[in-house]
Amino acid sequence: MMPISSLNAAAQPLRAVDRTAEPPAVRRPGEEDPARPAEPRRDEYVPEEKREPSGRYWLGRDGDGQPRIYFDDPQRAADAPEQPADGPEQDRGAKGPEKKDRDKKAERCTGDTGKVDREIEKLKRKRAELEQRLNTERDEAKRENLEQQLAQVEQELRQKDNDGYRRRHTVFS
Repeated sequence: MMPISSLNAAAQPLRAVDRTAEPPAVRRPGEEDPARPAEPRRDEYVPEEKREPSGRYWLGRDGDGQPRIYFDDPQRAADAPEQPADGPEQDRGAKGPEKKDRDKKAERCTGDTGKVDREIEKLKRKRAELEQRLNTERDEAKRENLEQQLAQVEQELRQKDNDGYRRRHTVFS
């Protein structure tokens, strides 16, 4: 270790000032300074030639924006429809609707639950009829049979008389 007192920079002469050579040379425009770094390089777009089909699959979007799987078939016939040349980079759905899509009228659909409603009404009428027959029946064997039929109809009603069943069996047109 060196004592701190010997590190006093003010006490030592400045020899570097004495050794300076000539003043820096004046540069002319267009000349490069070797000590100065060159300008950063930039990427340049070079269009590629059309590739040979390689037999790969990729996800893309069709003209309506719906997802679609494309296949780059090496044995594709010459008269087959042209697939997107950009491959997976092309995503038409991200560009927004095309003009012809915006001009189309909105499509209207109607849902019909009439068939389901008629089925449920039929079961309710059958339940009411079975309850009425059960109340008037005197024979114990017939009464037991009617109770089984009534339990079966009530279970079927519980399964069908709800919104989930109506939604699943709605007919759209």
